Amino acid sequence: MTTPQQFQSSERRFDLDWVRILAFGLLIFYHVGMLYVSWGFHIKSAHRLTWLEPVMLFLNPWRLSLLFLVSGVATRFMLDKSTPASLAGARSARLLIPLIFGMLVIVPPQSYLQIVESLGYPAGFLDFYARHYFAFGAQFCPNPCIVLPTWNHLWFVVYLWVYTMALIGVLAIWPAGADWLGRRLAGVLAGPRLLIVPCLLFAAWRLVLFPAFPSTHALFGDWYNHADHATAFLIGFLLAKQEGIWREVERQRWMAMLAAAACFSAFILVRAGLFAPSSALKSFAASAYGCYQWLAIAAVLGFARRTFTADSPVRRYLTDAIFPYYIVHQTGIIVIAHQLRDSGLSAGSEASIVIIGTALTCVATYEIVRRIAWLRPLFGLRAVPRTIARMEQHQPA
Repeated sequence: MTTPQQFQSSERRFDLDWVRILAFGLLIFYHVGMLYVSWGFHIKSAHRLTWLEPVMLFLNPWRLSLLFLVSGVATRFMLDKSTPASLAGARSARLLIPLIFGMLVIVPPQSYLQIVESLGYPAGFLDFYARHYFAFGAQFCPNPCIVLPTWNHLWFVVYLWVYTMALIGVLAIWPAGADWLGRRLAGVLAGPRLLIVPCLLFAAWRLVLFPAFPSTHALFGDWYNHADHATAFLIGFLLAKQEGIWREVERQRWMAMLAAAACFSAFILVRAGLFAPSSALKSFAASAYGCYQWLAIAAVLGFARRTFTADSPVRRYLTDAIFPYYIVHQTGIIVIAHQLRDSGLSAGSEASIVIIGTALTCVATYEIVRRIAWLRPLFGLRAVPRTIARMEQHQPA
């Protein structure tokens, strides 16, 4: 008799579907949190919640690297069903069409409201869109000096496409490379090395690259982020079919969680300024940050593999819905938060309205888009025949 775990590994990785869903879902809460912390964001609330920063730092080091790792796994399994050339075409359609549409339609309100709140821009959105958005250069300098047009939160799509195309280029030259390198990497990461080796690699990126190349999400010159995210993507791609490694990830989940907690605690204590600052202490904190990244990822993957072993209608629905949610969520947050500006609401009431309003915006967008054939590719959904689209209009959600 086939167990749920065996079915999952042979047919579909339900655990990784849920990891992707939950990681993208965290973006709504994380980006709402950006309204209230001291870090830079497109607009800010009048409220400041200092206690929120450690909570967000708990998520910040690993949430995006985890998504790139899961994307690497998905890319490996897609490659089994297509040639490198057809995969390049399919991934370009699924990523670049939503990117271009997002930059033309979804993202511009974010930039407009940023200028309104930062500089008191007096004209309307259409004036901003026609006169400034397609400047193809820096605008409104020196503050906030934003380069327009922009992809804002859709940078993830750009980076994922670049990594996928680069990987396909390598595989076109060396078709056997995926399996050969996957087996070698699985051997390197056997046993305790599963937690140690990637931890050292992520720590090295944080120590060496981050001071010289802080995060920009501008693609060119963003070398720390490329090292970090491309490493995660490649780990996922190369280990996707190494079943022994995934069993080991599950087996070491508790150790990964405890080690991650220790590294995060060390990082937070140094960041809080409880010790006299020194170069050695900064290096220690950077190393703890890098190790925490991988250990948290390993813990999440291990517990997900242990927990999410069966399919469900909710998973099937959200697996398709989560990418359209991602595309629209940040614009929803910024538009709703701007409307609440100077409302006099408490931070809790304001944040609740933003979260609920953004969630409803995401759900409503997906429910509309999935029923209209020509809209589906604009939001990263597979194109379906018009007859199927019409049938879906008469089916319950």
